[in-house]
Order: sequence, then structure tokens, then C-alpha cells
Amino acid sequence: MAWFGKKDPLQIIGFQTYGTQEHIYARGRALEDETIDLAQKGTIQLLLNSWKRFETDEIRHAPLSMHLSDGRRMGVTTDDHGYFVLDKTVGDLGKLVNQENWLTYEISFDMENTRHQILGSNRFPGSLLIPSDDVSYGVITDIDDTILHTGVTSYMKWQVIANTLFKRAHSRIPLQGAAELYHQLHRGKTGFEANPVFYVSHSPWNLYRYLEFFLSANEFPKGPILLRSMASVLGMAAEGHIPHKEHEIGNILKTYPKMTFILIGDSGEKDADIYLKIAREYPGRIRAIYLRSVRRRSRTERVRRLTEQETDIPILVVDRSEEVAQHAKKMGFI
Repeated sequence: MAWFGKKDPLQIIGFQTYGTQEHIYARGRALEDETIDLAQKGTIQLLLNSWKRFETDEIRHAPLSMHLSDGRRMGVTTDDHGYFVLDKTVGDLGKLVNQENWLTYEISFDMENTRHQILGSNRFPGSLLIPSDDVSYGVITDIDDTILHTGVTSYMKWQVIANTLFKRAHSRIPLQGAAELYHQLHRGKTGFEANPVFYVSHSPWNLYRYLEFFLSANEFPKGPILLRSMASVLGMAAEGHIPHKEHEIGNILKTYPKMTFILIGDSGEKDADIYLKIAREYPGRIRAIYLRSVRRRSRTERVRRLTEQETDIPILVVDRSEEVAQHAKKMGFI
């Protein structure tokens, strides 16, 4: 949809991403503001919000400006679906981060004469993580059926649809002990570290705010949230493309070549296959793989057989968060 000539309020959603002291990797999306209140109750409002998340009016080919706290400004333009990616070497970013290593910025529509209505001022918040050079390790984790029961392995994915459409984000219950486990890994062995946690999901970007709200409401450590395009979800990705999760994990490892990682997923989908492939492609970079078992016994058994072939790194298929915590303590991670 063209972005000239419309009068609906606009917004820019800055996704939580990551970078380095010399490089910015910022992502987000420009949309017409649908006023989705994730905390609002009522079945009708819940269904309306679910519809709004997928029936989005993107702002295509819109010039935007990113504003850093030290006065620097960078331009970027949205694509055919309203998304933007600012992938740029900048330098001197370390001085702009807070105690938890987050760099906050503002992004705005770069236009002087327009009939669009901007909610409040034409400045929208965003943030990206710049981990310290002395962290002990990073954590890369799945969301679906790893920290949040989604029903990804259910027949025809019906539970995924039902949970997304009929459950509010703040009423979704995380898997027992998951939030505390992730805080233990985030704090590390000393209890005072700031090891980065990256959340990678097969969910589409349309669910970004839903998942961001869920993670925040359940007090998971703040971290980059990396989702995928709707075209990829619907199986419309180009032939020969690298699977989303494998692509995102590879990018993280390339961004932080000196950092080692703990990978956490589940036994229901392809996490074991992807994680083992990553471990072989990046020898010495993966310290442990933890896979939460799902209800389907046949899938769990297949994963157990698959992981038994790997002897270089510890791989655990677990039922409870406590099992991960016990092993992580034994390994000196926490």
C-alpha cells in the first residue's frame, strides 16, 4: 500500500536486535497504527487484536532516520512490506550503552510535508544489544515449546492457531522454571554477569509485540528477538535458501567470532538437526546443547538417537528446567 495520501496514524516498531561497538544492525517495521492493547481483556477485543496483528497496513518505501543519543543520524528506507534493516559500520558505539549493554535510539519518518498523522512526536524508540567483550558466553534459544508452550508439534498446528488467536500474551504461561533458568545463565557463574540471550523463533514478525510482551511480562532477560517473514512462514521462500533459524544463528556467531554459545531448543521440530549442523560448522564455539522433550515420544527418541552420535560437546534432552540448571552448574556456566 502506498504511503502517500493516507491519513491514518503511523508508527515505527523498532525490533530488539544486536550489534557491536563498531557496527549497527537495526531492524523494524513502519505501519499504520492499529492501536493494539495487548493487556486489554475480552474475547471480542482479543479476536480483533489477533486480526490486526496479521492484517497490517505497511508503509512501503518510506525514508526513515535513526537518531543516536550523541547526535549522529543515519538514513534507511523501508521495503515493499514496510520493513527496514540498517546494517552499517559506525564506530564508537560502546560509549552509548547502558549498564546492561543496550544501546537505545530513536527512529522517525524523514518527511517534512505530509498529510500523515503521527502519534505524539515523530520519534519512536528502538534498542539493540552490544554485548561486553568479557562475557562468559552467549545463549541462543528457541521460543516455541522451549520456553512457551505453542503446540508447534500438534496435528496440523491447530494448537498454534488456537493459542495465538484465543490467548492473550500476559495469560500465556511459560514452561516451569524457564524464566529463572535464563536469568541464571544471563548472570553467569559469578551472578553479576550480563551474558547475552538471543531469542530465535519460527513465528512471523507480525507476532513480535505479542512475544516481546510475553517475555517482558514473565520477566525473562531482555534480549534480541529474531523472527521471520510471513512469506517464509507460508512456504514462499526462495528455493535453496538457508532455513531461518540456521541463518539467524549463523549471523550471530559471525558477529561475535570470539564468543562461545549455549543453544537451547526442543525435540519437536528441527532444532537438534540445526544445532548439530551449527556445532560442526563452528567447531569449538558451542559449549552445550539443551533440548526440551515434547509430548511426541517418536520425535524425542529420534532426537536422542541423533544426539548420541555427537561426542564433542554435551547434549542433553531434558524434561525440566532444573535438569538444565543442574548440568549448567556442573559445567561451571552458573
